Amino acid sequence: MMTTINELRKTNSVFNSSLQSLSVCLIIIVLLGGCNTYVVSHQGDSRTLTQIYEKAISSPIRTDEDKKIDAKRRPLEFLKLTHVRPGMMVLDVASGGGYSTELMALVVGTNGMVWAQNDKLKSSLGKRLAEHPQPNIVPVIQPYEDPVPKNAPKLDLITIILNYHDIAYMPVDRKIMDQRLFDALKPGGYLVVIDHSARAGEGISVSKSLHRIEEAFVVSELQQAGFQLEEETDFYRNPDDPRDKAFFNMAIQTDKFALRFAKP
Repeated sequence: MMTTINELRKTNSVFNSSLQSLSVCLIIIVLLGGCNTYVVSHQGDSRTLTQIYEKAISSPIRTDEDKKIDAKRRPLEFLKLTHVRPGMMVLDVASGGGYSTELMALVVGTNGMVWAQNDKLKSSLGKRLAEHPQPNIVPVIQPYEDPVPKNAPKLDLITIILNYHDIAYMPVDRKIMDQRLFDALKPGGYLVVIDHSARAGEGISVSKSLHRIEEAFVVSELQQAGFQLEEETDFYRNPDDPRDKAFFNMAIQTDKFALRFAKP
């Protein structure tokens, strides 16, 4: 596994100097007979994993701006929903400025990798990585119909955070996109989708005007691609949201659904 990771890093000039994880891998090989920290972490208890998440959240490389929005983004609950673990291969679709990307990269560590996909260059992501370089974050520019990097191995986790509704009003064939994501995951891998809730029956009709999407519509689309809904959490729910305005026109938090799908 380590050879694959080093080869992937060499393909991106930003990370050509990032070889320090080799020594970590050698230590793990000696002690555990392998270099798959994802397997090891699966065997740990939930308390240990929570400690890993809390350490990532408190990392000094996270920006003050990130920490200001933690109250509404709820990073601990987010990380628990994703089941992200050290050593994972992760794709963050429509990663934007990298808030979630950075959190997951801090968790997967030097033996993992997070690809930060966008369909165009994002100066905010470039600024984040310039100020606090993370060798295990690889920015990629890919179209949404084929968001998976060409050189990526089979993935453990894919996330689409607050952006499925945007993709829904773009000229994107979501059937192709969803199938590509399904095929990119390992069996047992996860897809996590979080988005602003539309009213029942609205589907994608308000995706552009209100920046919302109907939860049942998203579930149906992804199930058609082969995904199985594994968990629906309520930590982003707000029953007081009338669901008739865009998030940027509201004084309260929007009602959001948070779903984890699995590939059988």
